[in-house]
Amino acid sequence: MMGSGKTTVGKILSEVLGYYFFDSDQLVEEASGGASVAQIFKERNEQGFRDSESEVLKQLSNMYRLVIATGGGAVVRPQNWNYMRQGITVWLDVPLEALAARVVAVGTESRPLLGQESADCYSQALTRLTKLYEDRAEAYASSDVKVSLRNIAVGLGNKDVSHLSPTVIAIEALMEMSKLMTYRKLKLMNAAAGS
Repeated sequence: MMGSGKTTVGKILSEVLGYYFFDSDQLVEEASGGASVAQIFKERNEQGFRDSESEVLKQLSNMYRLVIATGGGAVVRPQNWNYMRQGITVWLDVPLEALAARVVAVGTESRPLLGQESADCYSQALTRLTKLYEDRAEAYASSDVKVSLRNIAVGLGNKDVSHLSPTVIAIEALMEMSKLMTYRKLKLMNAAAGS
């Protein structure tokens, strides 16, 4: 979802892993001659943006040792899953109230799916984010790894996820990815032992 911290956490993960980092939205903007995501949505609509996003993910899927922060809507296209499944997919699950507060704090004008600002930006953003989440929840749940900010906060004795640093979130993502890799290795070993 937009505002979840994909780019910030992704950069930390790439540093720790020694991988290259790419932000698919930034690559789409570069491929569009420097037009912003909001401009691309305005000029070519969401479909045009998603087409460019899919092309970027296709190209990146042929590369190795990457951390890629995708746009929050990349999950809606099944073909994108074919590209993203070339690696480990991670879902940063942030409570919607926290997402709304984050995007309102930085302004919603760069977020074309949130619409125009109104007198009550927070309520409008929360309503729109809730709808987007409902539309995408099943796709997000298909991720290999889920990093729940609510669970991290509770584990640290706090209910408020806004106090979690990107580093703490990245550490949790690394731990969850490690668990997944261990599980996959054990599954392969068991399959080999059974044959």
